[in-house]
Amino acid sequence: MTAGTDSALTDTSRRCIVQKFGGSSVASAELIQRVARRIAATHAKRGRVVAVVSAMGDSTDELISLAHKVNPAPPSREMDQLLSTGETITAPLMAMALERLGVPAISLTGLQAGIRTSSVHRSARIVDIVPQRIIDELERGRVVVVAGFQGVDEALDITTLGRGGTDTTAVALAVELSAERCEIYTDVAGVYTADPRVEPRARLIPEIAYEEMLEFAAVGAKVMHPRAVEIGETYSMPIVVRSTFEDQPGTLICQHPAMEDRQKIRGIAHDSGVAKVILTRVPDRPGIAAAVFGAIGKAGINVDIIVQNVSHDGFTDLSFTIAEEDLSRSRPVLEEVAREVQAEQVVADTGIATVSVVGTAFLGTPGMFARIFDALSAQGINVEQITTSQIHVTVIIARDRVADAVRALHAEFELEHD
Repeated sequence: MTAGTDSALTDTSRRCIVQKFGGSSVASAELIQRVARRIAATHAKRGRVVAVVSAMGDSTDELISLAHKVNPAPPSREMDQLLSTGETITAPLMAMALERLGVPAISLTGLQAGIRTSSVHRSARIVDIVPQRIIDELERGRVVVVAGFQGVDEALDITTLGRGGTDTTAVALAVELSAERCEIYTDVAGVYTADPRVEPRARLIPEIAYEEMLEFAAVGAKVMHPRAVEIGETYSMPIVVRSTFEDQPGTLICQHPAMEDRQKIRGIAHDSGVAKVILTRVPDRPGIAAAVFGAIGKAGINVDIIVQNVSHDGFTDLSFTIAEEDLSRSRPVLEEVAREVQAEQVVADTGIATVSVVGTAFLGTPGMFARIFDALSAQGINVEQITTSQIHVTVIIARDRVADAVRALHAEFELEHD
């Protein structure tokens, strides 16, 4: 990606706004019409709008389920061909809704929008964007509706960007078009101190730095995809997260939030869509970890928390977490690598979840770890594994205790208070 397109759009007075609408925002014909009215209002005020849309509602999950009924191990290339149709359906429907309102609009696929990606199916990365078609259509006064989550590789095969990929499409397009900002519309009013559906006392965060938001997203906050935040930070693109269904200012993600007397713990994130994989009795010798994670990486599977137990008799257990949705396609890779490194067996545990405390308080503040574990212990919650960074602590716990853990930690750090 480049830092912006040399075009008329770089003129500050004529810069566009990129608006992204998630699946829950476009889940029905009525909701598509509602979103179209919001886009139309922005178009009337600003004149230049690029709308990036997700697949309708749960249609992506339905397509995944359908594919696995046809073939329990569907080829990744064919899955990309299939899954990209969700966004390709939403985009023309949105353009139709806009046209009905008297707003000239055109829908574009990832290919037509000029989105070029790597060739790793199901989790491709954007390599470049050539947005000339978008620029031309904006010059003609049209709203451009882009199908998110997708692009094409060098062979013109359709690729998808992985879960949350529409966020990545939107922010990347905003950067390439030198947009004024990127607005992410979702079913919540912005970024909260915890998921308000789990902790009703969670508080909206008006402004948050890219670094903190990246940690939030990386450890499970579903409101933004980590890669989208990373692109925003790299190119200093302001990102606003707000509700599709309410007229609220939302949360601004930016480089330098307004100075404020704020808590050093910013929030609690959780992720129930993870699985733990354990390779038992792995020979404890140099090169084993490289062989294991090299094979997983080549398969396009992201690994998160890694723990290697203390060696006994020259053997150890190696465990790590992956997205639960990647478990089925990772099994053949894991079984093969287990044979290569002479591990005893591969064990998968899907009854787990991660809960993370995010904030700068861990930098030189004694006692923070004790507060986390005391709060969990008081609820009888057992911690299976722990990982830390400079601004977050993540624990693996039983999946059925996630809500209890989130509420306990939110209360411990008094995050309901402004």
